[in-house]
Amino acid sequence: MSRQPHHHEHRPVPTEGQLRWQQDGFGVFFHFGVNTFAGKEWSDGTLPASSFDPSDLDVRQWVRVAASIGAGYVILTAKHHDGFCLWPTTTTDYSVASSPWRDGHGDIVAELAAACREAGLGLGLYLSPWDRHAPEYADEARYAEVYARQLTELCTNYGELVELWFDGAGSEGYTYDWPGITAIIERLQPQAMVFNMGAPTIRWVGNENGLAEDPVRYVVDHTDFSNYTVVTSRFEEALYLPPECDVSIRRGWFWHPDDEPKSMEHLLAIFYRSVGLGANLLLNLPPDTRGLLPDADVERVTAWAAERDRRFARPIPGTLTADGSTVTVTFAEPVTIDHLRLHEDLTAGQLIDHHEVRTPDGRTLIEAGSVGVSRVHAFEPVTTDRLTIALVPDVVDGAGLSDEAPVPTLLAVTAFRTGSSTVPELPVGYEAPTDAPD
Repeated sequence: MSRQPHHHEHRPVPTEGQLRWQQDGFGVFFHFGVNTFAGKEWSDGTLPASSFDPSDLDVRQWVRVAASIGAGYVILTAKHHDGFCLWPTTTTDYSVASSPWRDGHGDIVAELAAACREAGLGLGLYLSPWDRHAPEYADEARYAEVYARQLTELCTNYGELVELWFDGAGSEGYTYDWPGITAIIERLQPQAMVFNMGAPTIRWVGNENGLAEDPVRYVVDHTDFSNYTVVTSRFEEALYLPPECDVSIRRGWFWHPDDEPKSMEHLLAIFYRSVGLGANLLLNLPPDTRGLLPDADVERVTAWAAERDRRFARPIPGTLTADGSTVTVTFAEPVTIDHLRLHEDLTAGQLIDHHEVRTPDGRTLIEAGSVGVSRVHAFEPVTTDRLTIALVPDVVDGAGLSDEAPVPTLLAVTAFRTGSSTVPELPVGYEAPTDAPD
């Protein structure tokens, strides 16, 4: 299956795989490795492999939690920047094979792949391009061979992967063999989404706070490289690249004993500003030195998901009637509502640049930008039997829209009475840590 999007009026459209990934909407990240046992966010490749020794590792617990809070996929740091591999690779002895865990016979990637298959969750893997342990890294050509072998092992031995995660941190000024890397993915995991580098099919939202901004644009001509540089990768033409918002439940990405999970309000605030804006959310839940997700984190995400699900548990479906780019939503009887969820038809690409929701007396209830795969609005309660939604199309290349141009349409509009009419506020001044690696 071709990874290149088709075009309509110079407008990139999503592949089936991209749409499927967007409809999943929410994934869970697992940052785990030697850093977990050293209390570090970044290590330089010198922490001993013998330090990796989880006492009670149970990846099924990780997957149970991820599934219970509605994740469609999980992503594991198979290799972080320190070069320590969570599978017994043939490329280096800096791996679980040199650790006391399972007497050197363990394979976390294999255990997680099996747990995901049992639970029906997609598996994604993070393979850091930057490697602070590999002696070959100093020679780009030699390291390209090592990296290709690592990627080939991961793409061959663990079943279908839904996402391959490439992080630009530490790689400024280094040239990777992206054509070779892309060829391996094309050959072995052609359905996997590729995050942000090489030949990406999805992109980083541009911050580690988990936040998108309205409008969320799926078609872009560049991606941001990392938190530590203003470098961007520019493309020869605009591509359909929906964003993923990565954020940790804690301040750090790896587990630290003195770190605390974010409040439920903070997590709800992130949800509305990621999934609620039509971007994917990737929430990091770091396992501790036991190899388990900490009790406090599990309690927090469970409470968060329960409140999120409570808000959207009783949908009030509307019947849609379209007249050009105006959609009327009719309810079976007058209903009192305080939330709307809109879904754009993306088969012809992202077409809606702006939209307004009006009550029958002409009052503007909502004025906002993009809709995308799923757009959530909260507002003061209103009682009505119908709403009108004006969709303002995105104009391609400043050339205006021809008569054949696709008309923006909505697949569905659902109303809710949640008892909440405002989007939770973010904590004042919160920023994910962006200390560059030492």
